[in-house]
Amino acid sequence: MTGPRLVVGAAIVEGGRLLAAQRSAPPALRGGWEFPGGKVDPGEDEHAALVRECAEELGVQVALGRRVGGDWPLHDDWVMRVWLATVVTGVPRPLEHLALRWLEPHELYDVPWLPADLPVVAAIEKLLPNHSG
Repeated sequence: MTGPRLVVGAAIVEGGRLLAAQRSAPPALRGGWEFPGGKVDPGEDEHAALVRECAEELGVQVALGRRVGGDWPLHDDWVMRVWLATVVTGVPRPLEHLALRWLEPHELYDVPWLPADLPVVAAIEKLLPNHSG
């Protein structure tokens, strides 16, 4: 196998707020909060995978912006790549998650993020308007 296996995530920002999604599965991760997204299928473009995942998980079409950081390590040979995103059509709904929550900059750490997502949250915090430091 060449290179790491990829998971893509969307840091969906609207009105200065960040969308967080609460995992429903697997049992070990259930209840934790993450960025919407998922695995890139073999031969699939990363951007196409992320647009597909947002449609499947949230019922929305997104436009992708800049990438946040580099490769964020997960487990084994998996890495996560995250892009800033905006909703183009639709309203996010928890189609595959327990819940969704729009977090204001001062609320970013009010949910128990999955450990792999925490450093990404810290990077995104610096990009949000009204960042209080």
